[in-house]
Amino acid sequence: MNALEWRATLGLGALYALRMAGMFMVLPVFALYAHGLPGGQDPRRVGLAIGVYGLTQALLQIPLGIASDRWGRKPVIALGMAVFAAGSVVAGLARTVDLIVVGRALQGAGAVSSAVAALLADSTREQVRTQAMTVLGAGMGLSFVLAMVLGPVVSDWIGVDGIFLMTAVLALLALPVVWWVVPGSEPRAARAGGLAEALLDRQMSRLHLGIFLLHAMLTSLFLVLPATLERTLGLPGAQHWKVYLPVLLVSVLPVFPLSRWAEEHGRLRAAFVGAIVLLAAGLAAMTLARSEAVPLVAALLVFFTGFNYLEGALPSLISRLAPPDRKGAALGVYASAQFLGAFAGGVGGGLVQARWGVPGGFGFTAALPLLWLAASAGWRPAIRGIPSRA
Repeated sequence: MNALEWRATLGLGALYALRMAGMFMVLPVFALYAHGLPGGQDPRRVGLAIGVYGLTQALLQIPLGIASDRWGRKPVIALGMAVFAAGSVVAGLARTVDLIVVGRALQGAGAVSSAVAALLADSTREQVRTQAMTVLGAGMGLSFVLAMVLGPVVSDWIGVDGIFLMTAVLALLALPVVWWVVPGSEPRAARAGGLAEALLDRQMSRLHLGIFLLHAMLTSLFLVLPATLERTLGLPGAQHWKVYLPVLLVSVLPVFPLSRWAEEHGRLRAAFVGAIVLLAAGLAAMTLARSEAVPLVAALLVFFTGFNYLEGALPSLISRLAPPDRKGAALGVYASAQFLGAFAGGVGGGLVQARWGVPGGFGFTAALPLLWLAASAGWRPAIRGIPSRA
């Protein structure tokens, strides 16, 4: 990549990291925090508070992506970040779970992921775009790892309400990055019908389903995991980083060698399906052995190994499968599916937990990768220049 492409990639990567750090920090600590608020005794409300962000994100990704085609990427991104910051303030000042739901919904209304991806596509040449997308995804992955570790620690210092307010500050700090660091670029005209084709393409639709299920698992898992770690390991919430840090660091180690092996040997399908199997195995082990410390931590390690691989592989596959004139539409559908999955996991997991308790919550989560395995039967990623073997 040339200097301008690196500026765009690193600037937008920083924007993603600043925006998502606070969102991810809330995940491992919110269920425990909500328990002490009015309405926090109802798992359905807690699940809605976690998941409603994904619903408004899913509903607005495509409209805001289209708006960025018409009025420019940067104005739409700036507006979305301001709305996101306003929602963070509402959630931070809320003293009931119901009001946090309002704040989280407003956070989600700042749905700029598709516009950010489109700006990166505008600012990079075709031959380096996959590399740029990989760097962008790596920044988001690093943000996730750090947030899982720092969330319990930071919440002990400033509280979960403080994390929400800190998230508003980080979002506003990202605005100068958009205006002055990222190079300007005019949107590229998209071919009519691109959205319908992105929705109907069989290969990409399986990937859209995959990211939906992956983030449904993650959101649903964190409805039941924090209390389980407290009970099984005897660790208060502020010390959960002692589990997340080694688990996430070790789980990242196999990802890059696995990605390289899959690319070089044409084993994308084998690596893809194998990672889903790891998700299923890890969640099944958590469901069956959640009251035993060593099996629980080992199961978390297995789950996050599969998760980290798929979190990077899915957007890379989408960006490479979509023709150049359909990338914006494909990435918009992908982002909508991702956030809709977070909503479904929060609401579905909360409903199941309210009816069948923590065992039901784990069971619901463990069923999702099995659905993904069934949907992936016979799938072969047809990417130019890369042979596909079983």
